[in-house]
Amino acid sequence: MSIGNLPSLNALRAFDVAARHLNFRLAAEELGVTQGAVAQHVRGLEAELGVTLFERLPKSLALTGEGRSYVADVRRAFELLANATANLKPQPVKLTVSTTPTFASKWLIPRLPDFTAKHPGHDLHILATDRISSFQTDGVDLAVRYGTPPFGPGLAAELLFEQDIIAVCNPGLVPAGREPHNAGELTRHTLLHDVHNFWPEYIDRFLGGGDPTLFRGISFSQTSHAIEAAIAGQGIAMATRAFVSTDIEAGRLRQVFDGVLRARAGFYLVKPRYRKSEAVDKLQDWLWSQVQR
Repeated sequence: MSIGNLPSLNALRAFDVAARHLNFRLAAEELGVTQGAVAQHVRGLEAELGVTLFERLPKSLALTGEGRSYVADVRRAFELLANATANLKPQPVKLTVSTTPTFASKWLIPRLPDFTAKHPGHDLHILATDRISSFQTDGVDLAVRYGTPPFGPGLAAELLFEQDIIAVCNPGLVPAGREPHNAGELTRHTLLHDVHNFWPEYIDRFLGGGDPTLFRGISFSQTSHAIEAAIAGQGIAMATRAFVSTDIEAGRLRQVFDGVLRARAGFYLVKPRYRKSEAVDKLQDWLWSQVQR
C-alpha cells in the first residue's frame, strides 16, 4: 500500500480508541462523536484492509489476532506523529543560576517577574546555596558569587555591585530623631548579626568604638534571616543596601545611621570564559539593567 493509499486517520483513530476500550460507546464518548460513527469508521477500515479487526460480542468487543497486531503498530505510529509535532514547537530555554540564599530571596526573586515578562521563552532554575556550585556537575550557566576574583581557572568575573553596608531596623523600633548617637546608647538595643559580622567595624568607624561585651545580640546563619528579624522589630541589622532598598521604600525598614560601610568583597557575575550562550547574555544584560535601576 503506497503512502497515498493509507487508511483515513479518523478511521485509524476510531480503531485505536475502540481497541483500548473494547466498546464502541465508550470510544464515541472519548472522541466526541456518535457510537454509529465509530462503528462505521471501523467497518470501513476492515473493508479497506480486507481483515476483521474485532469480534462483535453481545456487550463488548474482542480484538482478533490481526487486530491485536495492527493496533500495536497503529499506536506506535500515532506516538511518532505526536513526538514529531511536539518537537516542532519552540522549546523553552533552560538556565540555571547559582546564587547565595540571601541574594536570591532579597534581590533576585522580587525582580524575576520583570525578567519572565520580557523573556517568556526562558525557564530559570535558581540554585540558592552557600556552597560554591560547579558549572559542570551542577549544570550552572551563570553564577552570582560573593567575594573577590579570581573565582577559578577558566572563569570570567564581572562586578555586579559593591556592598554598601547600612544599619536598618523597623521604623517603630527606632523612630526618626531618636537614633543612638554613640556606642553607649547603642547598647540599649539588640544587634542582629549574620556570618559577616560587620557590627564591630561599623561601631569602631561611625560610633566611636565600644566594648563588644556590652552589646546584646542575636546571630543568624543567613543575612536574609537577620533582615527579616529587623523587619519584625527584633533589633538593628547590618545589611547590604541593595538587599533592603525595597523594604526601605515600602516602609518596612528605615536606615538608622547615615554611615555607610563599604565591604571589601562584592557580588560578581561569574561564568565560563569560553562558553558562548545568547540566553546567558540576555540574562546577564537584564541583571545589569536591574542594578542600574
